[in-house]
Amino acid sequence: MRYCINCCINLLPNDLHRQCFRCCGPNHNNQKCPVCKRENRIPLYADSKQMKLLAVLEVRTDHSESWNGFFCLRKGKLCSLIFGLIIMTLVMASYILTGAKHGLLLISSPFHYGAFTSNPSLMDNESLSDMKDHYQPSKMNISYVKDYPSIKLIIDTITSKIEFITRQRPDLEELRKQEPHMFSVIPNKFLPNSKNPCWYEEYRGNTTTDPYATNSYALYSKRFRIIFDYLRKVFWNHLYHYKDKHYRLRCLPHFYIIGQPKCGTTDLYDRLRLHPDVRFSAIKEPHWWTRKRFGIIRLRDGFHDRYPVEDYLDLFDLAAHQIQGVLQSEAAKEHGRMNSIIIGEASASTMWDNNAWIFFYDNSTEGEPPFLIQDFIHAFQPNAKLIIMLRDPVERLYSDYLYFASANKSVEDFHEKVAESLQLFENCMLDYTLRACVYNNTLNNAMPVRLQVGLYVVYLLDWLTVFRKDQILVLRLEDHASNMKYTMHMVFQFLDLGPLNEKQEALITKSPASNTRRPEDRSLGPMLPTTRAILRDFYRPFNTKLAQVLFDDAFLWKRT
Repeated sequence: MRYCINCCINLLPNDLHRQCFRCCGPNHNNQKCPVCKRENRIPLYADSKQMKLLAVLEVRTDHSESWNGFFCLRKGKLCSLIFGLIIMTLVMASYILTGAKHGLLLISSPFHYGAFTSNPSLMDNESLSDMKDHYQPSKMNISYVKDYPSIKLIIDTITSKIEFITRQRPDLEELRKQEPHMFSVIPNKFLPNSKNPCWYEEYRGNTTTDPYATNSYALYSKRFRIIFDYLRKVFWNHLYHYKDKHYRLRCLPHFYIIGQPKCGTTDLYDRLRLHPDVRFSAIKEPHWWTRKRFGIIRLRDGFHDRYPVEDYLDLFDLAAHQIQGVLQSEAAKEHGRMNSIIIGEASASTMWDNNAWIFFYDNSTEGEPPFLIQDFIHAFQPNAKLIIMLRDPVERLYSDYLYFASANKSVEDFHEKVAESLQLFENCMLDYTLRACVYNNTLNNAMPVRLQVGLYVVYLLDWLTVFRKDQILVLRLEDHASNMKYTMHMVFQFLDLGPLNEKQEALITKSPASNTRRPEDRSLGPMLPTTRAILRDFYRPFNTKLAQVLFDDAFLWKRT
């Protein structure tokens, strides 16, 4: 039905339809309307229910009517409405323009999330990539705070919460309960005439049995199948026969390059493998201790079947065959020659990645992992040697971003991701310990950039709870790049490797650097100066502690 606006405005709301009978219906005639008084008016369309003028959804003009009647509306109310809309528009425009200029439309509200889950059963059916959804900020709280003073407040809060507390080391029996199969396979003593930890294991298969048929590395990766095809062909030639039984030589690494990613570990690996006494696993980075033994192939794919320890040991069979050749040589048998070949493993996740613990081990108080990777390595190899390559954590993070970011890479995007990650880390530190935040899978998957990987001293201190300091060699990528010959000599000495002739040494030290930055990433140039300043402030207290632990101010990275 339609009504004359002026007629209805002059009526009380409760009496609207009762007294406005002359204006009702399709036959409304403004000539007879006592209020319209024969003047053209705008008809208002409404339903048969009681009408409130401020809730009108649609006003349409009858084309047969003239617009001149519009000015007969109550001018006071109309002017007030227009004036209010103008003021509201100006205020909002001022707010938006001011916020855009300074880069902060939503200044406050660091990300606030629910407590970290401590019950793995709540996430059993979700992939690790989906865990990020548990830690996503709401759209109303997303704030890429770009100005230095605002982010400095976040960093100050984080710094005020930092405490380096020594962790409680689990005893051997607790470790056995967690991984009984691993302890049943790996012995507690190794061959005395081998520098590398090796032992003989009885092989119960026959000539038709494929020893690598169930190896998960071979099953899940095509590029490893060539290696295992070769191992199948030579397997029976390397079995040791004794009293109608067959034995295979099993070995673990003598040393581990445990970290960190984007710190030159690939270059160190490529140079070390050129040494005549050094062998490596068939795969550079098996990631067995940190991921594969938990069934993690790719983080985005979630969990698969867990890789048993036998699959990991298979990766050292090529090296074990060479060690066995030395042990069974005439020189070894007659003169007790010691095997000098050593095996290395170079998974750059070993030092820092303990993200899977919450899904397999009972939670501890304060959300800290009760067991770490180093606890198990030390249980089997208390004399293992560990090499760590580090670099300025600010540059490491930028390199990490350039390497792993898939699209839309830019210095501005990096800045925004740093700001968001700092807010996430701050939120965690408000409620949890430093160690709990560093090893928290949900937080680490939520952060757009891996800030936690650059907190070197947190990881190093935890490794020092189980290994002696003389078992760990810590190098700097900056020193390795400027004086490669010196750093390689340090590594050779640390591993007690024999001397090299001039040709061998030149081959190792003068080879081109490995895994350098891609040309397309170099074109982006350095990070923004503001981003660099923010990250320097964030990492400073951790670098200071690291320099104190290592008694070396070079790890402050003041001149990089």
